[in-house]
Amino acid sequence: MRTGTASLPLHGGHCPPWLFERMQKLGAAIVEVIVREYGPQEVLRRLSDPFWFQAFGCVLGFDWHSSGLTTTLCGALKEGLKGREKDFGLVIAGGKGRVSRQTPREIEAAGERYALPLDASRLIQASRMAAKVDNTALQDGYQLYHHVFVFTFKGEWAVIQQGMNEQSRLARRYHWLSEEVRDFVCEPHSAICCDRRGQALNLVARESGRVRQVMAELACQKPDRVLVEFKRILESAALNMPWRHDIPRADYLNKALLKLYASQPQDFASVLGVEGVGPKTLRALAMVAEVAYGTPASFRDPVKYSFSHGGKDGHPYPVDRRLYDRSIAVLKKGLEEAKIGRTEKLQALKKLSQMYG
Repeated sequence: MRTGTASLPLHGGHCPPWLFERMQKLGAAIVEVIVREYGPQEVLRRLSDPFWFQAFGCVLGFDWHSSGLTTTLCGALKEGLKGREKDFGLVIAGGKGRVSRQTPREIEAAGERYALPLDASRLIQASRMAAKVDNTALQDGYQLYHHVFVFTFKGEWAVIQQGMNEQSRLARRYHWLSEEVRDFVCEPHSAICCDRRGQALNLVARESGRVRQVMAELACQKPDRVLVEFKRILESAALNMPWRHDIPRADYLNKALLKLYASQPQDFASVLGVEGVGPKTLRALAMVAEVAYGTPASFRDPVKYSFSHGGKDGHPYPVDRRLYDRSIAVLKKGLEEAKIGRTEKLQALKKLSQMYG
């Protein structure tokens, strides 16, 4: 997993309409260059790289220090590619808040609209698992409020999602890339970036492998047995464990355990997939697994991490509209000429990236 630091405080403000429109155009032009030169899969690779993603947002004119870079950049790309998905071989689904919950529907609709030879249910499952992992299996104090799922016509995908910590008002961004995901519940991220590190119940850490196995086994046991052990642990005066949040009530846990027992999950990924199983249930199972079976979970926080057109808030200098429009025009002209066999401008841009990249 790539690591580094990126500051994401929540004070970005709103993006002016004139800037957002230019972000759409320039973002789409840059993506088109990448697709033409390297193919749509390369776009996914770059979006999953937090350094490139952050730089891309700054090139388009957004604050380097704002969590709004994630939501506005993804929104601008989605709008910029809308209606041109066939040209790019890419689809962008999801977004911020309520829009994120439309992701499965948008994936299905794109598959039907373009008669794509892929299994939409597999992509929907990947989208849901990425969100469930970062909201439930990785309990780091950041609640997801933004989820974008980008996929190619061949079925490769990337996820960019972001969570917010209500107390610190900081955001944390999670990057996923399908070609790097070997196991949804074991070190699945390509990167996680945030300005602050803390304590996290990390059930997708490699060192949590044994506790994941024990939790899946506990989920298949009769709820009464697990509840007896759970209550015994809570009554122990010697209990002193670094749990981030409160342990659930026994009646709450009983309902979740009944659902798990009815589904008889085969592994930890299946446990996560059971509807109604949330962070509290996993904390309780992890606690029982550690105290009763000696399999502790990891509490390792997995997070680790200039401007070319100016920033919308005037730092490090105001956005130069004339320069911004000129950049869009140069890219568009280069792309138009490349379509008729004249590739000099794109070759020049490539040489510039080699010299100064």
